[in-house]
Amino acid sequence: MTMRRLIWLSVFAALAAVVLSSAGQTGQRASLKSGKDFSTIADESARSVAIFEEAGKVIQHPRCLNCHPAGDRPLQNDDSHPHRPLVVRGEDGLGAIGMRCTTCHGETNFEPGHVPGNPNWHLAPIEMAWVGKSLGAICEQIKDPKRNGGKTLGQIVDHVTDDELVGWAWNPGPGRTPAPGTQKHFGALIKLWVETGAHCPPA
Repeated sequence: MTMRRLIWLSVFAALAAVVLSSAGQTGQRASLKSGKDFSTIADESARSVAIFEEAGKVIQHPRCLNCHPAGDRPLQNDDSHPHRPLVVRGEDGLGAIGMRCTTCHGETNFEPGHVPGNPNWHLAPIEMAWVGKSLGAICEQIKDPKRNGGKTLGQIVDHVTDDELVGWAWNPGPGRTPAPGTQKHFGALIKLWVETGAHCPPA
Protein backbone atom coordinates (compact mmCIF):
# COMPACT_ATOMS: atom_id res chain seq x y z
CA MET A 1 0.00 0.00 0.00
CA THR A 2 1.43 3.39 -1.00
CA MET A 3 2.12 6.14 1.51
CA ARG A 4 -0.36 8.43 -0.28
CA ARG A 5 -3.13 5.87 0.10
CA LEU A 6 -2.31 5.40 3.78
CA ILE A 7 -2.58 9.15 4.33
CA TRP A 8 -5.96 9.36 2.60
CA LEU A 9 -7.26 6.36 4.53
CA SER A 10 -6.23 8.09 7.75
CA VAL A 11 -8.05 11.27 6.71
CA PHE A 12 -11.24 9.39 5.84
CA ALA A 13 -11.08 7.48 9.11
CA ALA A 14 -10.76 10.76 10.99
CA LEU A 15 -13.75 12.21 9.18
CA ALA A 16 -15.81 9.12 9.89
CA ALA A 17 -14.98 9.32 13.58
CA VAL A 18 -16.12 12.94 13.72
CA VAL A 19 -19.36 12.07 11.93
CA LEU A 20 -20.11 9.23 14.32
CA SER A 21 -19.36 11.32 17.39
CA SER A 22 -21.62 14.12 16.12
CA ALA A 23 -24.54 11.94 15.09
CA GLY A 24 -27.75 12.43 16.97
CA GLN A 25 -26.69 15.57 18.80
CA THR A 26 -28.83 18.63 18.31
CA GLY A 27 -29.28 21.76 20.35
CA GLN A 28 -31.09 25.07 20.45
CA ARG A 29 -29.48 28.45 20.98
CA ALA A 30 -29.97 29.78 24.52
CA SER A 31 -30.52 33.47 25.20
CA LEU A 32 -28.42 36.05 27.03
CA LYS A 33 -29.55 38.97 29.14
CA SER A 34 -28.71 42.43 27.83
CA GLY A 35 -26.85 45.19 29.63
CA LYS A 36 -30.15 46.86 30.50
CA ASP A 37 -31.09 43.90 32.66
CA PHE A 38 -28.34 44.84 35.10
CA SER A 39 -29.06 48.56 35.33
CA THR A 40 -30.95 48.17 38.61
CA ILE A 41 -27.84 46.90 40.43
CA ALA A 42 -26.69 50.08 42.17
CA ASP A 43 -23.24 48.92 43.27
CA GLU A 44 -20.96 49.11 40.23
CA SER A 45 -18.66 46.27 41.27
CA ALA A 46 -21.63 43.98 41.94
CA ARG A 47 -23.10 44.98 38.57
CA SER A 48 -19.78 44.23 36.88
CA VAL A 49 -19.64 40.77 38.47
CA ALA A 50 -23.24 40.03 37.47
CA ILE A 51 -22.50 41.04 33.87
CA PHE A 52 -19.46 38.77 33.73
CA GLU A 53 -21.45 35.90 35.19
CA GLU A 54 -23.94 36.32 32.36
CA ALA A 55 -21.10 36.39 29.82
CA GLY A 56 -19.86 33.25 31.55
CA LYS A 57 -22.73 31.35 29.94
CA VAL A 58 -20.73 31.72 26.73
CA ILE A 59 -17.25 31.37 28.22
CA GLN A 60 -18.16 28.09 29.95
CA HIS A 61 -20.15 26.73 27.02
CA PRO A 62 -18.71 23.68 25.22
CA ARG A 63 -18.17 25.74 22.04
CA CYS A 64 -15.56 27.76 23.98
CA LEU A 65 -14.25 25.26 26.53
CA ASN A 66 -13.51 22.65 23.88
CA CYS A 67 -10.85 24.91 22.36
CA HIS A 68 -9.51 26.00 25.77
CA PRO A 69 -8.61 22.57 27.22
CA ALA A 70 -6.39 22.11 30.26
CA GLY A 71 -4.15 19.68 28.37
CA ASP A 72 -2.78 19.24 24.88
CA ARG A 73 -5.78 17.40 23.44
CA PRO A 74 -8.81 19.35 22.21
CA LEU A 75 -12.33 18.40 23.23
CA GLN A 76 -15.37 18.10 20.98
CA ASN A 77 -19.16 18.10 20.81
CA ASP A 78 -21.66 19.10 23.48
CA ASP A 79 -20.37 16.51 25.97
CA SER A 80 -16.77 17.76 25.61
CA HIS A 81 -15.24 14.35 25.10
CA PRO A 82 -11.59 14.08 23.97
CA HIS A 83 -11.09 14.73 20.27
CA ARG A 84 -11.39 11.68 18.05
CA PRO A 85 -9.10 10.77 16.41
CA LEU A 86 -6.35 11.50 18.93
CA VAL A 87 -4.65 14.80 18.07
CA VAL A 88 -2.49 17.15 20.11
CA ARG A 89 -1.91 20.89 20.03
CA GLY A 90 1.68 20.87 18.77
CA GLU A 91 4.09 23.71 19.41
CA ASP A 92 1.93 26.35 17.71
CA GLY A 93 -1.58 25.16 18.64
CA LEU A 94 -2.17 24.00 15.06
CA GLY A 95 -1.50 20.32 15.65
CA ALA A 96 1.54 18.06 15.59
CA ILE A 97 3.65 17.53 12.51
CA GLY A 98 1.89 15.00 10.30
CA MET A 99 -1.49 15.64 11.93
CA ARG A 100 -2.15 19.34 11.53
CA CYS A 101 -5.60 20.77 12.28
CA THR A 102 -5.99 21.56 8.58
CA THR A 103 -5.72 17.86 7.75
CA CYS A 104 -9.45 17.63 8.50
CA HIS A 105 -10.61 21.18 9.29
CA GLY A 106 -11.14 23.40 6.26
CA GLU A 107 -12.00 27.08 5.96
CA THR A 108 -15.73 26.46 6.52
CA ASN A 109 -17.91 23.84 8.16
CA PHE A 110 -18.04 20.67 6.06
CA GLU A 111 -21.72 19.89 6.52
CA PRO A 112 -21.90 16.41 4.90
CA GLY A 113 -19.28 15.17 7.35
CA HIS A 114 -20.21 17.40 10.31
CA VAL A 115 -16.61 18.61 10.39
CA PRO A 116 -16.24 22.15 11.77
CA GLY A 117 -14.08 24.63 9.93
CA ASN A 118 -12.59 28.11 10.03
CA PRO A 119 -9.55 29.65 8.27
CA ASN A 120 -7.88 30.15 11.67
CA TRP A 121 -8.80 26.82 13.30
CA HIS A 122 -6.48 26.12 16.25
CA LEU A 123 -6.34 25.56 19.99
CA ALA A 124 -6.05 28.42 22.44
CA PRO A 125 -2.57 28.60 24.03
CA ILE A 126 -2.19 26.49 27.16
CA GLU A 127 -1.86 29.73 29.17
CA MET A 128 -5.50 30.36 28.26
CA ALA A 129 -6.79 26.97 29.45
CA TRP A 130 -10.27 27.27 30.96
CA VAL A 131 -11.40 23.69 31.52
CA GLY A 132 -11.57 22.79 35.21
CA LYS A 133 -11.39 26.41 36.40
CA SER A 134 -14.04 28.43 38.17
CA LEU A 135 -15.55 31.39 36.35
CA GLY A 136 -13.77 33.70 38.78
CA ALA A 137 -10.41 32.12 37.98
CA ILE A 138 -11.10 32.42 34.24
CA CYS A 139 -12.03 36.07 34.74
CA GLU A 140 -8.71 36.84 36.43
CA GLN A 141 -6.91 34.96 33.68
CA ILE A 142 -8.66 36.98 30.96
CA LYS A 143 -7.49 40.21 32.61
CA ASP A 144 -3.88 39.07 33.01
CA PRO A 145 -1.69 40.09 30.02
CA LYS A 146 0.77 37.33 30.94
CA ARG A 147 -1.98 34.76 30.35
CA ASN A 148 -4.18 36.39 27.69
CA GLY A 149 -1.68 36.83 24.88
CA GLY A 150 -0.55 40.27 26.02
CA LYS A 151 -3.93 41.89 25.36
CA THR A 152 -5.35 44.98 27.03
CA LEU A 153 -8.96 44.90 28.16
CA GLY A 154 -9.88 46.94 25.10
CA GLN A 155 -8.21 44.39 22.87
CA ILE A 156 -10.10 41.62 24.68
CA VAL A 157 -13.35 43.40 23.82
CA ASP A 158 -12.29 43.65 20.16
CA HIS A 159 -11.22 40.01 20.14
CA VAL A 160 -14.49 38.57 21.43
CA THR A 161 -16.57 40.97 19.30
CA ASP A 162 -14.83 40.65 15.93
CA ASP A 163 -12.65 37.53 15.81
CA GLU A 164 -14.03 35.06 13.24
CA LEU A 165 -12.90 31.98 15.12
CA VAL A 166 -14.65 33.22 18.25
CA GLY A 167 -17.68 33.84 16.04
CA TRP A 168 -17.71 30.19 14.97
CA ALA A 169 -19.21 29.41 18.39
CA TRP A 170 -22.51 30.82 17.10
CA ASN A 171 -22.27 29.03 13.76
CA PRO A 172 -20.99 25.55 14.67
CA GLY A 173 -22.92 23.58 12.08
CA PRO A 174 -25.40 20.72 12.52
CA GLY A 175 -25.16 18.54 15.60
CA ARG A 176 -23.64 21.18 17.89
CA THR A 177 -25.45 23.57 20.20
CA PRO A 178 -24.53 27.20 19.43
CA ALA A 179 -23.26 29.41 22.22
CA PRO A 180 -25.98 31.52 23.89
CA GLY A 181 -27.01 34.81 22.29
CA THR A 182 -24.91 36.19 19.45
CA GLN A 183 -21.28 37.25 19.12
CA LYS A 184 -22.36 40.91 19.03
CA HIS A 185 -24.43 40.40 22.17
CA PHE A 186 -21.54 38.67 23.95
CA GLY A 187 -19.12 41.40 22.90
CA ALA A 188 -21.48 44.05 24.26
CA LEU A 189 -21.58 42.29 27.64
CA ILE A 190 -17.79 42.07 27.83
CA LYS A 191 -17.51 45.75 26.87
CA LEU A 192 -19.95 46.69 29.63
CA TRP A 193 -18.06 44.49 32.08
CA VAL A 194 -14.88 46.42 31.27
CA GLU A 195 -16.68 49.76 31.56
CA THR A 196 -17.95 48.83 35.02
CA GLY A 197 -14.48 48.06 36.33
CA ALA A 198 -13.90 44.50 35.08
CA HIS A 199 -14.61 42.99 38.48
CA CYS A 200 -14.49 39.21 38.83
CA PRO A 201 -16.64 36.68 40.66
CA PRO A 202 -14.95 34.91 43.59
CA ALA A 203 -12.35 32.46 42.36
